[in-house]
Amino acid sequence: MKVLRSIDELPADLCFALTIGMFDGVHRGHQRAIGTLVRLARKARVEAVVMTFHPHPAQVLRGSAPPLLCSPPERLARLALLGVDTTVVQPFDAAFADQTPDAFLERICANRRLVALVMTGESAFGRDRTGILDRIRQLAGQMKFRAVEVARLTSAGGTVSSTRLRTQLADGRLAVVRRLLGRSYAVTGRVVAGAHRGRMLGYPTANLAFDAPVALPPDGVYAVRVSWGGDDPLAPARTADGVASLGVRPTFGAGERLLEVHLFDVGDDLYGQHLRVEFVRRIRGEKKFLSADALVRQMDRDAARARVLLGA
Repeated sequence: MKVLRSIDELPADLCFALTIGMFDGVHRGHQRAIGTLVRLARKARVEAVVMTFHPHPAQVLRGSAPPLLCSPPERLARLALLGVDTTVVQPFDAAFADQTPDAFLERICANRRLVALVMTGESAFGRDRTGILDRIRQLAGQMKFRAVEVARLTSAGGTVSSTRLRTQLADGRLAVVRRLLGRSYAVTGRVVAGAHRGRMLGYPTANLAFDAPVALPPDGVYAVRVSWGGDDPLAPARTADGVASLGVRPTFGAGERLLEVHLFDVGDDLYGQHLRVEFVRRIRGEKKFLSADALVRQMDRDAARARVLLGA
């Protein structure tokens, strides 16, 4: 899959089908829309092009963006896995946001042939989000492309959306999140130095820092699968099972919220590595212990339980 950094990098004379969105999480609803795009492009023998944005439009328009459901490299890898030919990571700023839908489509169609634009009933782009499906259908007739509507996907009593995913994740409903995503939820962070308290307790941990706010489940202890290394986050060089603690470490005095991961049977120096941590099952909530010895005894039980869960 080719990755471009602006719509102006799209080749002249390109024939293509397009869909537009953040696609954060690349959840099952996104997969339906992108699957429609790819099938349509293959049938028409044109390129399947996805346009996404950096930074998140909400950061520019409202001053803050929702926490990520997927790291940018993993998002690109998942789009490639779905058969997308080209992804444009378009810089999003106030000037870009102020384009009318007409001006935006004229810009993207300049010296190119847009065959189809794939949208959902909730899709909208352009100034004040005026590029809704009905308006795009009008422009499609004038500009000679098809406006293709993809029906929204529902699951477990509601629409599959990034907003719903964040809510379910925050509530700790990992099984529902798994159904909406089509896979277990994971985050990717960089290993940084910590207080080395876990090592002193016999449970060395990798402490993760994030380049941008990420969506996380409730505080507690989790059985996790971890991967790292290689250029493709979906084809890592290394994998390991482990147990993760998410929270403020109340036994030692509450601090900043932190994700710490203990990997089973791995003694590598992981500082600077980017670890992808997949949350498989929640073992328990965060708890304050009366002593370090009591905490270690519980950690022994947590690790044993995680091994059983991951082995199953």
